[in-house]
Amino acid sequence: MADMLNSTSEKSVSASVVPRQYLYPFALVTSLFALWGFANDITNPLVKAFKEIFLISNQQSSLVQTAFYGGYATMAIPAALVIRKFSYKTGILLGLTLYAVGALLFIPASSSMSFYLFLVALYILTFGLAFLETSANPYILSMGPSETATRRLTLAQAFNPIGSLVGMIVASNMVLAGLQVGEFRDQQIKAHSEYANMLPSEVDEKVTEALQEFSETSPQEHQAMQAHDLGVVRLPYVVIAMVVIAVLVVFLVSKMPDTGLEEDPIHVFAVLSRLASFRYIGGVTAQMFYVGAQIMCWTFIIHYGVLVLGMTAPAAQQWNIAAMCTFLTGCWLGTMLLLKYVEPSKALSGLALGAAVATAAAIYLPGLAGMISIVVISLFMSVMFPTIYSLALDGLTPNDAKLGSAGLIFAIVGGALMPLLQGGIIDTGNLSLGLGLLSESLSNVIVIPMQSIHPENVRASFLLPLVCFVVIGVYGLIVTKHAKQQRTHRIENGSGAAAFPP
Repeated sequence: MADMLNSTSEKSVSASVVPRQYLYPFALVTSLFALWGFANDITNPLVKAFKEIFLISNQQSSLVQTAFYGGYATMAIPAALVIRKFSYKTGILLGLTLYAVGALLFIPASSSMSFYLFLVALYILTFGLAFLETSANPYILSMGPSETATRRLTLAQAFNPIGSLVGMIVASNMVLAGLQVGEFRDQQIKAHSEYANMLPSEVDEKVTEALQEFSETSPQEHQAMQAHDLGVVRLPYVVIAMVVIAVLVVFLVSKMPDTGLEEDPIHVFAVLSRLASFRYIGGVTAQMFYVGAQIMCWTFIIHYGVLVLGMTAPAAQQWNIAAMCTFLTGCWLGTMLLLKYVEPSKALSGLALGAAVATAAAIYLPGLAGMISIVVISLFMSVMFPTIYSLALDGLTPNDAKLGSAGLIFAIVGGALMPLLQGGIIDTGNLSLGLGLLSESLSNVIVIPMQSIHPENVRASFLLPLVCFVVIGVYGLIVTKHAKQQRTHRIENGSGAAAFPP
């Protein structure tokens, strides 16, 4: 059995990750990963921005994520059927078109100053992202040997955080930093010296009350401030729409290989029966929890910074950028080292354990130690998505993978549901998990001011991603166990004896 494992590992290491004939289409399709990464991470800060611009609750503002990731859930299966019937290229062209349309809808949404029209725009934009992800992920898997499929997808996914990082930088330096509502907050804090002795959450409540009073006593000035801020939000979406249209033109004129051509009619129920396995269904479940955890960690890191540490929103966004840099580093390390030598399911369970420990640290450690722990979570999350994706689709034909990918893209609905739950926890009254007592004792050792410890409900809300990482780890362990049993069964029955001598 050891010889078999060594031979398999050597085969994986020596096989080409991207064969020469696929280099150009691989590079072109990989550019899409950066495009949807940008959309994902310029959108996350809108949860906090819209809360202040429209004066709504954390849970209401979390509808941004519900609309954004709900678009994936709505369009994943239709996208897979279109791709299965036609081609990956068709799916990509439709995806880019819908992406551009959704981004351009920010123009009427900002002009009408309608929060719900912004939700519609995000919903349609992610129709396009659903087509792109449902097309690009299995397309990348099919561009070369099956034994290097996980590394190939992980390599492509490594360009996703580059787009995400650009989105975060734009959000920090162009959006959050340019909002007049942020200037209003700063002015209020400077005008009230007593705020220096209050908890960050108490200061936030006082400033929100002042903003609400301003909207009632000076409605025209407040409306002008809203119009300015929504114009700031609109600009990057109009720019990215232009970029997406340019990429659409490149795909239109490029010849792309069809690695999954099929002339036979689609037999949906037959495909579904082949997908009815723990590896696939468990993978869809794990992917749902992973996306939920990722979006929660990257969305509410801003709330953590503002409400727990007393930072400004732009300053908290800088920590989000640090998390994305950490994520990007993990992607490259995972592709070049971890997944090159470690079985994907074992790597997944180990990464989930590390993420769970880091999340627990974010909950229980006081001050900056907790914020640093949230950043570290991204290191462990870095290659989870492509690893779960390839594990779930392992063994499927390219055409079955087209429909199978729909379930994995539908699983992105976790990003629509779980942030809404976390926002609800943050809006809940004071929670008591024993965090204050533990933080107080730790602060005596770490020497961190007590004003950085509360409120407990923000930190306690990170129990949700902690649960998510436990689920992911269990999936990795079970897949590892099943794979070991299958190898043992093949050896005992003599299969593969020629390839793997005793």
